Amino acid sequence: MKLTVVIVSYNVRHYLEQCIVSVQRAAQGIDYNIVVVDNDSQDDTVCYLSRRFKDDITIIESRHNLGFARANNIAIRQTQSQYVLLLNPDTFVAEDSLTQVLAFMDTHPKAGGVGVKMHNADGTLARESRRSLPTPWVSLLKMLGFSRRYYMSHLSWDEPGQIEVLSGAFCMLRREALDQVGLLDEDFFMYGEDIDLSFRIRRGGWENWYVPASIVHYKGESTQKSSYRYVHVFYQAMLIFFRKHYSHQSLFVTIPIKLAIYFRACLAVAQMLCQRLRRALGFDAKAHTPMNYCFIGSAPMIEQCRSLARRRGLTARFVQVAPTAPSSSPEGDTIDASSVSSTIEVPLGAIGGASVYDTDLFSFSQIIAHASSPDSGHALIGTYSSLTKTIITQREIIQ
Repeated sequence: MKLTVVIVSYNVRHYLEQCIVSVQRAAQGIDYNIVVVDNDSQDDTVCYLSRRFKDDITIIESRHNLGFARANNIAIRQTQSQYVLLLNPDTFVAEDSLTQVLAFMDTHPKAGGVGVKMHNADGTLARESRRSLPTPWVSLLKMLGFSRRYYMSHLSWDEPGQIEVLSGAFCMLRREALDQVGLLDEDFFMYGEDIDLSFRIRRGGWENWYVPASIVHYKGESTQKSSYRYVHVFYQAMLIFFRKHYSHQSLFVTIPIKLAIYFRACLAVAQMLCQRLRRALGFDAKAHTPMNYCFIGSAPMIEQCRSLARRRGLTARFVQVAPTAPSSSPEGDTIDASSVSSTIEVPLGAIGGASVYDTDLFSFSQIIAHASSPDSGHALIGTYSSLTKTIITQREIIQ
């Protein structure tokens, strides 16, 4: 088998379903399988996926939250494919992403791992697509606010380039490299395991690469980044990595780094408390501001979304799209779906809100291309499928 796609899930059923659909589209012509490891979700993920995808995917159902590293390792050990893709459930991939990455790895036998061009939920580029190793010096610079070196900002976004750290959100790995350097370190419950594995891949004589294949990462929909647990797990992972790889350094190096980690953790907790206090006192108006929506799709999608918007009291605009050629319509602006990337003009009402695309009409590649264009207004990327009748954005799920 060419490829195994491993997705670890925890209470993100709707994002996960969309992620699987995007992988199925992108894996046409590839000998592949999808393995979902569910970390004891309480949102009916396992039953829902079993009905929705039947024999198309393999589901490993855990009775406990095993964490990211251990859950991935369970799936990796049960497969024998040439390549393994670790993929976050709160992502979707462009239709050409998998073939583009696999073709690169086939022609670059020293590539042990490959990362891709990740887009944020508003279409902007995610800086963590390319990262350098957090050496003591690089880590100190980043914690002091100087992050250009850490995010390898000198690299082109549109050309392949060697990087040091792969992102666990999309991490394509060569089985031969994994067999040599080992799997994910299960001392990391969540966060940091991708940095540690990237470090070991390079130390084993392999290369890590960035390839400009596109995905969208909603970022953190499988975690609660406003929780104390997140702060504890995230900064604990930083300490684990530092102790594992840099504890031999001089005290003049280790003590400032540890103090910086503890300081950033305390600062994160303070910011969290301040934000919660502002919300409790009613000063955080943004948290209570309803979203503006722009629905972009076929006539059936527009009709369904009009009904949904009325029922849920959404502020919405509608752009009807012709499947093959433009035509006039009383339902709103009508354009040609084949040229969606260059012709959709997001109404001003959607700027700062969400542009919701019809996934039955548009490819994920088209959605990413338009959402990342300068004319998109950096609205949040939303999707709607007539099968699920669900609006998915980073901010909320609406049915």
